[in-house]
Amino acid sequence: MDCRVLSIQSHVVRGYVGNKSATFPLQVLGFEVDSINSVQFSNHTGYEHWKGQVLTADELHVLYEGIRLNKLNHYDYMLTGYTRDVSFLEMVVDIVEELKGTNPSLVYVCDPVMGDNGAMYVPEALLPVYKEKVVPVADIITPNQFEAELLTGRKISTEKDAVEAMDLLHEMGPDTVVITSSDLLSSLGDQYLVALGSQITVKADGTKEKQRIRMDIPRVDAVFVGTGDLFAAMLLAWTHHHPNNLKAACEKTVSVMQHVIKRTITYAKEVAGPDRRPSPAQLELRMVQSKGDIEDPAITVEAVLL
Repeated sequence: MDCRVLSIQSHVVRGYVGNKSATFPLQVLGFEVDSINSVQFSNHTGYEHWKGQVLTADELHVLYEGIRLNKLNHYDYMLTGYTRDVSFLEMVVDIVEELKGTNPSLVYVCDPVMGDNGAMYVPEALLPVYKEKVVPVADIITPNQFEAELLTGRKISTEKDAVEAMDLLHEMGPDTVVITSSDLLSSLGDQYLVALGSQITVKADGTKEKQRIRMDIPRVDAVFVGTGDLFAAMLLAWTHHHPNNLKAACEKTVSVMQHVIKRTITYAKEVAGPDRRPSPAQLELRMVQSKGDIEDPAITVEAVLL
């Protein structure tokens, strides 16, 4: 039986971000991916120049309507990332609710992209929409620390704070929460960043249990674009293959990330030459070249059960 994903994300002609970051890895892992491009840009906005078009909420509705009229609206997964428009985000929620009406076991994976390092880079009007409408219909969410703090109204300074924030996020809706990066101190030193995850699973006898994990991930000194989109897509894939084992799913997800990033930075430094900072074009993720690692990642980071 084919496993089909509806992915509503950005598209770039050149490079890897949004749907370009998610589609190829998911296809390589056997998923059918139907993409709706929320924007179509020449390249990501980290370059000096970028041009393109933005899809409106009405245009999104028209595209979905075509799928629905042909009775093609049966999906196993839905995946969304960066959005900066309130009406577009509300239309996404309408689509999720309708798809869940068609297939109640649909899993919605949401990366609630709002900001980082204490600053929002989307309009503040999106926060209440995420809190009140999006997160309640999501099954898996992948906020960073700042986004988790925004959604819960809780400051995260310790591992205990993070666990409490993840519990609050569970109460809002999702059974799987992964805080993809945080400022928490790693026991391995400041060359590592800490990610945390929590998953509620239902046992055969109907009782619920929680699996909580922590990962210490080696830092890389470079700015990559599209890594968050790749993370959410890989978490979708690996939670599908390991439905009740967040530890295994996160280890594979983070290991894919590490392989892709390592290959990218090695290539970028080679092309840039000694003592020169790689350009945005040179730092585009080496996605196609990482096909083998995406399909069968050697585990580079082990998760610790909390």
